[in-house]
Order: sequence, then structure tokens, then C-alpha cells
Amino acid sequence: MPASVLVTGAAGFIGSHLCETLLARGDRVVGLDNFNDFYDPAIKRSNLAGPLSHPGFALVEGDIRDGAAVARVFAEHAPTSVVHLAAMAGVRPSLADPAHYHDVNCTGTAIVLQAARAAGVARFVFGSSSSVYGGNPKVPFHEDDDVSHPVSPYAATKRANELTCHTFHHLYGMDIACLRFFTVYGPRQRPEMAIHKFVRLTEAGQPLPLFGDGRSERDYTYIDDILDGILKALDQVSGYDVFNLGESRRVVGDFRPDGDLGFGHALAVQHRLGDETQERAELRRAGRADRGPEPRRSARLADRPRSLGLAAAPPSAHDRLRP
Repeated sequence: MPASVLVTGAAGFIGSHLCETLLARGDRVVGLDNFNDFYDPAIKRSNLAGPLSHPGFALVEGDIRDGAAVARVFAEHAPTSVVHLAAMAGVRPSLADPAHYHDVNCTGTAIVLQAARAAGVARFVFGSSSSVYGGNPKVPFHEDDDVSHPVSPYAATKRANELTCHTFHHLYGMDIACLRFFTVYGPRQRPEMAIHKFVRLTEAGQPLPLFGDGRSERDYTYIDDILDGILKALDQVSGYDVFNLGESRRVVGDFRPDGDLGFGHALAVQHRLGDETQERAELRRAGRADRGPEPRRSARLADRPRSLGLAAAPPSAHDRLRP
């Protein structure tokens, strides 16, 4: 009998791709989403056009903070595993409304975990974030680094969720993997994210917003590599563990006012609290042969760095991804 997977946040960027991937390999999928207005709900509905046409997909519209509704999903659809991606996303919006971020991300995650435990679901994958590393000056980031000093409410909720996941593992023996995603990009990327936003503004002839001095280092990770890691975690996780899912290759964005992006458009410098100045994933744990996800290298962005004013830095000695 095919596996049955509950995907929360199913209509989002990562969630919709995951639903398609699970269906393509023969799993049954239950998608849960509340279609909130963080960005245009019509975009989210269009994200699910493929899954909605598949007989193995069921969509439930609901909020993860609604305990009764979440319990009904488990009772009516009997998923055997959960990939929990539903959350309020983004660093900057969390600064404006930290209480709402805490409510959705922390209360909602606890409700989904409790419903999964009550239904006897043993395998749970949680979508965390590289934001938990805060202003850590040591790169690449390793899963065992100190993450007790988040620099945004969003990051704080993701770290709190990881701790709640550990508690449920400790108390109830649930197998849980927390996956720290590093700057995911690709088709259906959220409209407010940098690559999507820069291209959209450029096409409209509008200034590009810059933060800090305009220079940043990011670990851009293509959506296919994130999906690969999620599937391996879903199939292999045992006990409780945390994995970085990233490219482990620095991509340096030089967006300073004196830089030449080749866009021919003005640059609007802004200053923003809560952002990390650099990020890069250490992937030795995720690349272990005995367990856990093994992300493959996503070179799509590095292959065409000039198209977005990006320069790919050479990998360091810590980059030990296997092909």
C-alpha cells in the first residue's frame, strides 16, 4: 500500500513542489493549507494545479492552530508520516508582528505534533531554517553550533520548534528530523524573496532595495536539492536529528551602489534589522552514508552568476559533498 504523507503548508513554494514529488513516486498525499494573504492566495492555488488533478492528492483547507481541524485530518486521512512546512515565513515581517509569528509557528507546530502523536504517527519531518544560526561569525554553519542567540523573532520561533520536536521525541519516541533550509530558490519562489523580487523590479524598471552596504554572502540552494533532502529524511530518519540542507558554496552578492549589476537601474540603499550577514552550510552530517539526507550539489545559480550580479566564491576545504 502506498505511503500516506501529510504535507502542511502544501500550497507554498516548497510544499507544492514536495506534493508533486511525493505523488510522482507513488505516495498518497494530504495537503493542508490555510491560503493566508502573506502573499496572493491565487498564486498559492495555482501552485497546486498539478496535485489537484492527481487522484492520489487530497486538499484540506485549514489552520494549523485549529486543534480540532488538525485532529480531523489525521482521523479522516490516516497519514503515516508528516512533513511540516506550514509557518509564517520571513525575517523582516516577523519584526513587525512577533506575537503572530509566535502564535502560528510555535502554537501551530505544537498542535500538529500533538495530533501526530495521538494518531500514532511515528515519523515527522520539520522544515526549519538557517536563520537559527543568527549572527554566528563562524562559517560554514554546523548543526552542533550554538544557536541560542537568534537575531529575529522568525529565527526564534524556528529554534523553539526544533526544541519542541526534540521534546516529543524524548517523551513519545517519535522519529523526527529537523531540516535547516538555506536560502531556497527556484520556480514558484515566494514573491518577496530576493531573486524573485530583483527580477520583478528589474523588469518593471524600479530601483532595487539594498540592505546594509549591499554586500552579502548566501548559500543558495536549488529547490530540487531541498526536495531530495526532504525525501531522504522522510524515508531514513531514526530518533531525533538536525540536518543542514544547503549548497555549502558561498555565493557573494556585490550589490553596493558602486557595483555594476548590468541591470541599468538605480539602487536604493536601505538598512534592515534581523538579517544575517553571511551563511553557508556544513553538510558532513547530511552527507553521511549510514543515515539522513544526502543533498546533491546545486550548481544552477553558480553556473550563471552574472545574470543576477552574483559572483560564486570557490568552495572551501569544508565542502565535502559527494556527487
